[in-house]
Amino acid sequence: MISRRDTIAGYLLLTLAALISLGPLIGVVVLALGEPGRVGIKLDITQATNFGNFADVWEKGDFGPAILTSFIITTTVVVVSVILSVPAGYAFALMDFPGRTAIFALLVLGILMPLEAMIVPLFLDMRRFNLDNNYWSVILPQIGFSVAFGAFWMRAFFVQSARSLMEAAWIDGANSWRTLTRVLMPLARPQMLTLAVLFFVWNWNDFLLPLVMLSGSDLQTAPMALVTFEGARRTDFAYVGAASLITIAPVVIVFILLQRSFTRGILAGSVKE
Repeated sequence: MISRRDTIAGYLLLTLAALISLGPLIGVVVLALGEPGRVGIKLDITQATNFGNFADVWEKGDFGPAILTSFIITTTVVVVSVILSVPAGYAFALMDFPGRTAIFALLVLGILMPLEAMIVPLFLDMRRFNLDNNYWSVILPQIGFSVAFGAFWMRAFFVQSARSLMEAAWIDGANSWRTLTRVLMPLARPQMLTLAVLFFVWNWNDFLLPLVMLSGSDLQTAPMALVTFEGARRTDFAYVGAASLITIAPVVIVFILLQRSFTRGILAGSVKE
């Protein structure tokens, strides 16, 4: 049994960790609401009342089209990647087919390879197929990276929790597809939502791939717009802070909406049958 003193100590440590984690974000919020045009950083919460900074930044930084571009790319990647990751993880976990081990090893290798090592071949491939400087030049590689991790993630879940359910479904006459869609996918909903959150965060914040693939077009994602805006107004810290909050707002909203499912998915992945 956990003593009261240990419980209090645990809460104190969690509170300290939360303050350390939230400290920089609170600083950015105060900075974003400060007086625009001021040179230097001054965190004064009593003067953090300039909510008009966000409207100014939205207009001057042309964040509307950038947010829309990021939303189109990220949403497409999330939906397609989750849809492909579930059957891929199921196949690697519970089905026998030639080359399964070798293919899974290549999948893991794709997860371990840094993007910087593959960005030039990816760009050349996209240009060879006339897919550079458009949405697909970012969407297709991001789907590939996401599905590699997603299949690995879902395989771990199916290996731990699905064997007995699959055997029971097969005894009842269900085929592999029906077993997956009618029996296993409802149980895997927290893991699927966790994947969706992870994919959204990773792909929304991705900077290098869109920077390379969209360099010859007028398209830019939210992180690209933030860097461009920061370069033009490097000393206007109130506007830079407001631009940073605008850029991360969709990620925060998605995480808040799905945090319970995200937590359940993370915890379920650590509990064996």
